[in-house]
Amino acid sequence: MMRMMVVIGAALLALGVGSVGAAQPQRAPSPAVRWTSVVVRTPEGGFRQGNPNAPVKLVEYGSRTCPTCGRFAAEGVDPLREKFIATGKLSYEYRDFLIHGAPDFALALLNQCVPAQRFFPVLDAIYAAQATFAARLEAFEKKSPKLVAQYQTLPPGQSATRFAEVIGAIAFMKQHGLSEAQSRKCLNDPALIRGIAKTNADAVNVHQVQGTPNFFVNGRAVRAYSWDRLQPELWAAGA
Repeated sequence: MMRMMVVIGAALLALGVGSVGAAQPQRAPSPAVRWTSVVVRTPEGGFRQGNPNAPVKLVEYGSRTCPTCGRFAAEGVDPLREKFIATGKLSYEYRDFLIHGAPDFALALLNQCVPAQRFFPVLDAIYAAQATFAARLEAFEKKSPKLVAQYQTLPPGQSATRFAEVIGAIAFMKQHGLSEAQSRKCLNDPALIRGIAKTNADAVNVHQVQGTPNFFVNGRAVRAYSWDRLQPELWAAGA
């Protein structure tokens, strides 16, 4: 009897059955991280999308009223996200550089007023509407050049508010979750104004940024202003 029980026990163990060798339930694999959904505000005043520990770090100094930046947004951002950010090998940070002054400032303030997770969708939408904003500004400049000059002399928050009204940015932001009252408050937010001003000052004084778009790959400025020029730089960096 004892010998039979030993034999039976050995058979059960071999099958993974019984109290001694009971099979443990397997854990489900952890879901893959969607790196394009990982967005944070950075200490430098930008917004970063992707793996914070990515070996390749791309930084863009951009302007929402810059046509070349708008072209990069139209041609490069989708493949950048799909082929590079989504893999976890590259992170992408956008920092403001107000190449066109107060109209840029207005759009930057409004974009930074939305929650971090909404920053890039709103940035995409602003670039998609760039031509509309530009047409409104051009029409206003032709009609009221004296007012344009006057608006440019106002304190930053007031100037940004006037140009936001001119280009229709306050109404535009209602479609993206900001009420008119929230937009007007953001346009005059001292902390936001100081933060964007510091990002711009650092761009010039620390990084020698002079125009937009200006790209840095792992801290190195690259001479690339379009997606077809930037992509080889990312490959060369190992992305």
